[in-house]
Amino acid sequence: MLDIKITRTAAPKAKPEDETKLGFGKKFTDHMFVMEYEKGIGWHNPRIEPYAPFQLDPACVVFHYAQEIFEGMKAYRTADDTIQLFRPEVNAARMQDSSDRLCIPPIPVEDYVQAVKALVDVERDWVPHTDGASLYIRPFVFATDVGLGVHASHHYIFSIICSPSGAYYAEGINPVRIYVEDEYIRAAPGLTGFTKCGGNYAASIKAGELAAQQGYAQVLWLDGVEKKYVEEVGSMNILFNIDCKVYNAACEGTVLPGVTRRSCIELLQDWGYEVVEGKIAIADIMQAGREGKLEEIFGTGTAAVVSPVKELTWKGESVLIGDGNIGPVTQKLYDTMTGMQWGKLPDTKGWISVVEKVY
Repeated sequence: MLDIKITRTAAPKAKPEDETKLGFGKKFTDHMFVMEYEKGIGWHNPRIEPYAPFQLDPACVVFHYAQEIFEGMKAYRTADDTIQLFRPEVNAARMQDSSDRLCIPPIPVEDYVQAVKALVDVERDWVPHTDGASLYIRPFVFATDVGLGVHASHHYIFSIICSPSGAYYAEGINPVRIYVEDEYIRAAPGLTGFTKCGGNYAASIKAGELAAQQGYAQVLWLDGVEKKYVEEVGSMNILFNIDCKVYNAACEGTVLPGVTRRSCIELLQDWGYEVVEGKIAIADIMQAGREGKLEEIFGTGTAAVVSPVKELTWKGESVLIGDGNIGPVTQKLYDTMTGMQWGKLPDTKGWISVVEKVY
C-alpha cells in the first residue's frame, strides 16, 4: 500500500457555479497526484499536492521521443452523495499493457487504484452534482530522462489530474455522421494501436480534421495492411448491429481494448445477443446498409458511454442507419451503463467501486 503524503492548497479555486457549462477538460481541480520512478529505486514518493506546472528540462525524453501513456476515467456522484468509480482496476490493467509496450515500468494495479481513489477523495467537492456531469480523471506517465539518445528512460513521473466535466449529451443523444478513412491509417500489426499513448492520437488528427471539414463527427479507421476491415473510430470502439447480431473488431494488437466496449459486450451477452468479435469488412457493412440489415451502429467510450451513428460514408457512398434516431439496443446500453455509474440502477456486475471518505 502506498504511503501517500497530502499537502493541501492554501489557495483553493472557486468551484464552477454553472455545471451546465463545464465543457470537457477545460477546468482543473485544486490538487494532483504525483509519484516518481528511478531505476534501481522503483516508484517512490507518492503524494497529493497543489495542482501546478511541472518543471522539465528542454531535452526531456518525452518531448523528443514521446515515451508516455495515459488513461481516462470518471468519478460519479449518486443521489445520496456517494462518490463512485467504474471498473478502475480494468483501467489499471490496461495501463500496465501500455507500459509494457512503451518500455515504462508498470504501476501495480492496487497502487494505481489507491492513488486514483485518494485524489478523488481529496477532491470530492469537485465531483459535479448535476445529472450527467462527472469528474474526469486523467492518469498519465511520462519519461523524464534528460538527453537525446533514443532509449528507454530511467526516470518517470506518474501523475493524476482531474477535471469536472459536463454532460456529454447536454441536449439529448444526437446520432452522428461518420467518414470511413481509406488513405491514412491509425495502426498496424506490431505497432502501438492497442495502447493508450499520445502518438496514436497525434497521428489521427489529420484525418479527423479533413472529416470535420466535410461535416463528419468522427473517422472510422480501417486496418493498416489491406485497408479492408473496420477497426475503431477516432476516440471510441465501434459496434455494428446487423440482423440482430452485434459485430465488433477483435482487440488483437491494433484496436484499443476499451473498458466501455468490454462492458457493453458483457451486457449484450447477458441479454442474449450473439456478439461476433473478428474481422469485419467495410464492404460487407455497406452491403448490409443497402439491404436494410444494418440496424444500428454505435461507438463506445468513457466520455460518451455510447454514441449512436446515423450515417456511414465510404468511397463517396453513404448509407443511412435506421430512422436517424438512437436505436433500441444503443438506448438500452446507454441507460444501463449510466444507470449503474450514477447509482440509479443496481450494480449487478460488481463494476462499481465506492470512494470512501478517508482524507
